[in-house]
Amino acid sequence: MKYVIIGAVAGGATTAARLRRMDEHAEIVIFEKGQYISYANCGLPYYIGDVIKDRNKLFVQTATSFTQRFKVDVRISTKVTDINAEQKTITAIQLETGREYQESYDKLVLSPGAFPVRPPLPGINMEGIFTVRNVTDTDYIKNYISQFNVKKAVVVGAGFIGLEMAENFHELGLDVAVVEMGDQILAPVDFPIAAIAQQHLRDKGIHLYLNTAVQGFTKEGDRLRVQLKDEVDLDADLVILSIGVKPDTSLAVKAGIKLGDAKGILVNEYLQTSDPDIYAVGDAIEFPNPISGQATITYLAGPANKQGRICADNLVFGNQHIYKGSINTAIVKVFDLTIGVAGMAAKQLKAQGIEHVVSTIHSNSHAGYYPGAKRMTIQIAFSPDNGRLLSAQVIGEEGVDKRLDLLATVIKNKGAITDLTEIEHAYAPPFSSAKDPVNMAGYVAENILLGRLKIIQCEEIADADESTAILDVRTLAEHAAGTIPGSILIPLDEIRDRLNEIPRDRTLYVFCQQGLRGYLAQRILVQSGFDSVYNLSGGYLLWKSYSDEIALHKKEVLV
Repeated sequence: MKYVIIGAVAGGATTAARLRRMDEHAEIVIFEKGQYISYANCGLPYYIGDVIKDRNKLFVQTATSFTQRFKVDVRISTKVTDINAEQKTITAIQLETGREYQESYDKLVLSPGAFPVRPPLPGINMEGIFTVRNVTDTDYIKNYISQFNVKKAVVVGAGFIGLEMAENFHELGLDVAVVEMGDQILAPVDFPIAAIAQQHLRDKGIHLYLNTAVQGFTKEGDRLRVQLKDEVDLDADLVILSIGVKPDTSLAVKAGIKLGDAKGILVNEYLQTSDPDIYAVGDAIEFPNPISGQATITYLAGPANKQGRICADNLVFGNQHIYKGSINTAIVKVFDLTIGVAGMAAKQLKAQGIEHVVSTIHSNSHAGYYPGAKRMTIQIAFSPDNGRLLSAQVIGEEGVDKRLDLLATVIKNKGAITDLTEIEHAYAPPFSSAKDPVNMAGYVAENILLGRLKIIQCEEIADADESTAILDVRTLAEHAAGTIPGSILIPLDEIRDRLNEIPRDRTLYVFCQQGLRGYLAQRILVQSGFDSVYNLSGGYLLWKSYSDEIALHKKEVLV
C-alpha cells in the first residue's frame, strides 16, 4: 500500500508516524512546500520574544530524522500543484530546481493547513509588515528586529497569536500597540471575561485600539505609518498582521473534492473526503460542531494531531475510528493572566438560538489560608432544560489550565453541571480547596437550575429603572471604595434586622463583591417574603471590570 500525504506539520506528520507504526511495510511519501516539517508553530511567538532561545527546540523532527526513524520519504521544498483523482496521481514541483513530476498513490491524505489573511489594503506588502505562520516568518521577524533596531511595534488583530506577539514584543522592550476591529480582544470569549484581560493589558502598558479598523499603510522615511479609521495614525518600526487564517482548499477544489458550508474540506466521521481514497486532516477540514451541529473549522494543533492518529488507523484498518469533532478548547498566556475557553461562548449560543444560562463565580487557585492563593474567574453556560454544560471560560493567574481541562472534558463528553459538583480532584492546601473552583461553579449552576438562585448579568444592571432597587450587601468600607450607582447599602450581617428598609414592591438586584454573600442575602430575602430577588452573577468584581471597559469604549467613541 502506498500512502501520499500533502503537508507535514501537525496533522500530516502525525498521520505519517502513526501509519508507520501500524504498517511497517507500507510506502509513505510526504510532500511539504516549506523547508521544515513537524515544528512547534505554537511556540513561534516565544522564540521571537527570546523566551525560547534555542531555535532547534522548535523542531520535533527534521526531515532527515523523520526519514531515519519512520522510514518515510520526506520531500521538503516541494509543492503539490495538482491532484488527478481518476488516475490517482499528484503533480509536484521541486521549488529549488523547478523540476516537475508526478507521483502515484493508493491512498492520499490532505493536510494543507491554512494561510494567513492579508486583506488588499494599500501598502500591505511593504517591508516591515509580517505574518506569523511558520518558521520562515519567524526568522524574518527576528532578523528584522535585530537589523533595524526596532523600538515600536503594531499588532493588527487581538486573537491568541496577536496577544502572544504583543506580550513577547513588550518583553523585548518594544513599545506595543494592538489594533482590533472588534469591540473586544479574544473573539472566542465573552465580553465580561475579555474586559478583565483588557484592563490587564493596559496596566502592562499595551496600547489597545478596539473598534478600530486599519485602512492602509504608508512609509515616512524609515518608519511605517498605520492608517486607522477615525483615529490618529500610528508610527511603527514593525507591523504584525494577526487578522486570522483561512483553510487552504485550493488543491481540493481543483481535484473536485467537495467543500462544506464553512468553506473547508468536507469530511465524514472517518475523516474521508467526497473521494473515498482521499482523506483530510488539520486546519483545512470542517466538521459538525459537537454542541451546535453547525459546520465549523478549528485552527488548533491538538485536534489536528488527534485527527492524524484517527486518519491513519482508518487508512490501515478500514473506517472504524470515528472523529467526534472539536469543542475548540484553547488557552493563552497574557502577561500575568491565563485565559482559557472551551465550547461555545454565550454570544455564539445566542446567535445560534441555543437556550442557555450563564453563571460566573470567583474562587481561589488553592486554599485561601495557604500562601500565594490567586483569584480566578470561571464563567460557564449550560442548558436550562437538562443542565448540559455548553461552554467554560476561565481567567486568572494560577491554576487556570487544570480547571479548564476538567470543564472541557465534561463538555466534550456531553456532561451536565451535576458532573461538576461530583468531580473528584487532587486536594491539598497548596493545590486546591476541599471544594475546588470547578465544584463551586457546579454548585452555583445547580442552584440556578433548581430555582434556588435567580441571577442577573452585568449588562442587565444598566437596564435598572424605578421598578427595581439595587442592594449592596457588602461592608461599609467596600461600599465606600466603589459601588454600583444608585445602590442601597445594607451589609449582609445586618439584613435580617433591617428588612423594613427594603422596598417590597420592587424587583431587587442584590450584589456583593464576588457573589456568595449576595446569594446568602437572596436566600434570606426570599424566605422573608420578598417575591422578586436576583443576585448579580460574578458580583461587583465582574461588574466593575465590565462597566469600566464599557465606559472607556463610550469615551473613545465620543472622542
